[in-house]
Amino acid sequence: MIEIYRALPEDADKLSGIAVAAKRSWNYPESWMEAWTPLLTFRPEDIQGSIVFKALVDGETAGFYRLIMHEPRAVLEDLWVMPNFMGRGIGKVLFEHALSFCRSVKVTVMELEADPNALGFYEKMGMHKVGEKHTEVNGQPRILPIMEISL
Repeated sequence: MIEIYRALPEDADKLSGIAVAAKRSWNYPESWMEAWTPLLTFRPEDIQGSIVFKALVDGETAGFYRLIMHEPRAVLEDLWVMPNFMGRGIGKVLFEHALSFCRSVKVTVMELEADPNALGFYEKMGMHKVGEKHTEVNGQPRILPIMEISL
């Protein structure tokens, strides 16, 4: 059974570990992972000052999401599932919870910049691509799909 709870500041290290492990599961070069790790690292104050929910499976934190509010829009800044829990519907439950939360606070659109490896997941969840962000990691170009869903 998947249970969703508000994350606490003391969850910061655990959530950081989940984000890094999930990103690493896509087999990016280690030099890219080193560049991204600071962006995937959460401090207690990052959680205290944000909307962060975690998924527990048998008492173990299996994943989480973080929303940034720009009303009437929200940005799904993070949604990560620990690799050993992937494929069990946890990402879907977290995503649906994020949608429900957004609706409860009258958000009309949820958006995100997707990792290219997650594009199919977000499309399956009903999001559609509305643009692209051109970026680079260690001199290598990357194109991140910008996606949104109307609520």
